Amino acid sequence: MSSSTDRDITLIDELRALPAEAAWVEFKGNNTDPEMIGVRCSALSNAARIEGRDSAYMLWGIEDDSHAVTGTDFNPDMKKRGNQELPFWLARSLQPSIAFSFRMVEHPQGRVVLLEVPAATGAPVAFNGVPYIRIGSATPKLTDYPQRYQQLIERLQPYRWEQGMARQYVSGDEVLSLLDYSQYFRLTKQPLPDNRTGIFDKLEADRLIVRDVGERWNITNLGAILFATRLADFEAGLARKAVRVVAYAGKNRAATVTHRHDGQRGYAVGFEGLVDYLNGLLPRNEHIGTALRVVHPLFPELAIRELAANALIHQDMTVTGAGPQIELFSDRIEISNPGAPLVKPERMVDLPPRSRNEALAALMRRMGMCEEQGSGLDKVLEQVELFQLPAPLFRAEENSTQVVLYGPRGFADMTPEERVRACYFHAVLKFLSGDKMKNATLCTRLGIASKNAAQATAVINKALDAGLIRVADLDHPRAGYVPHWA
Repeated sequence: MSSSTDRDITLIDELRALPAEAAWVEFKGNNTDPEMIGVRCSALSNAARIEGRDSAYMLWGIEDDSHAVTGTDFNPDMKKRGNQELPFWLARSLQPSIAFSFRMVEHPQGRVVLLEVPAATGAPVAFNGVPYIRIGSATPKLTDYPQRYQQLIERLQPYRWEQGMARQYVSGDEVLSLLDYSQYFRLTKQPLPDNRTGIFDKLEADRLIVRDVGERWNITNLGAILFATRLADFEAGLARKAVRVVAYAGKNRAATVTHRHDGQRGYAVGFEGLVDYLNGLLPRNEHIGTALRVVHPLFPELAIRELAANALIHQDMTVTGAGPQIELFSDRIEISNPGAPLVKPERMVDLPPRSRNEALAALMRRMGMCEEQGSGLDKVLEQVELFQLPAPLFRAEENSTQVVLYGPRGFADMTPEERVRACYFHAVLKFLSGDKMKNATLCTRLGIASKNAAQATAVINKALDAGLIRVADLDHPRAGYVPHWA
């Protein structure tokens, strides 16, 4: 017997053990009327959300009063509505579309058909344009019960990839094997409990696992992507979210690949190793001080760490077949992640970050893997200015976000666009610290000698023409400059 069949039998028996039907559970004998099923799908989905359930169920082959298994000859794949198969017709009749599933289960006491209906998420689920609700054994229109309607609206939740299931119906031993739980306790600075119950309670509290039927567990996408011992032990879509690092010998992708590494572990348990691996690949400059030879990295390590963490946190997990990628060239680093950014690239520094993966972001911050919310990119720009590097490039494409961090290059070797971008970000940093950009501060930022201050003036004028900065006080032009949105 497969694990999925075993789980369905256990689920059926737990539902049968309920004292009576619930708003999210309905037992049917052999009533297979398609219209009835459509109305019930809407009602059960909406009721499940109100009741705080992730799914609702309808079962055929279960006696309503005694909950005994009586068996059924209902085959949803053979049932038709007009000339359409029932599942196809039902999928077209429900709005918004929900991922319901019919499963035919050979229970030891007879054949049962199990219909699993996900709880409503973004909007009430309607059948042929009408949303229904389950009250007792009745399924009236939702709009006839405004109090229930309001309850549902308040509890509707958008789809969260993090709370999807990476692995269902696993034993406690499998949880402890699939997830590096000891690293979870170390990184969250919690003492490791001395018993399994304590371990599972903590993992459950952070929604890394959730209870399934039959004393089994489900591992959430959040738990797997952060703490998987091996991402390859989960489904292929999750494994492809691993971080890929590629290093080239030259300045473009036609150059020889010197290093290629695909991450094997969850983001949290593998992050320090990723950062160490990157630091080991980064070029370094040697400087001779007064007495000692000092080696400095070509790129600021703190900036690399923060940008790598950002790529993990802000990616669109629903983009299939793609994950974060870090590419090292001889003169720059490109860090990309799936999904267009939720804020405009030029406003990433000053606006509060918006993440598609709030639970993942919060847990990574709690574990100290990135800066507190809203301060990470500030630190990146501060490091870039400290190292006097060209301004980073934040680039949004249709299905990806990319950050390019450039290696050292003097003012004379910067492009006009790079100079204007450095001017804008310098004005942003000054404004965020309660100050204003001036010609002298931009000279320092770009490494321009004071005798050549006219070069900084020319850059400021181009930034003004581009609409990226403005004079802080029109009555006092020498007061300095601020970003255009300030």
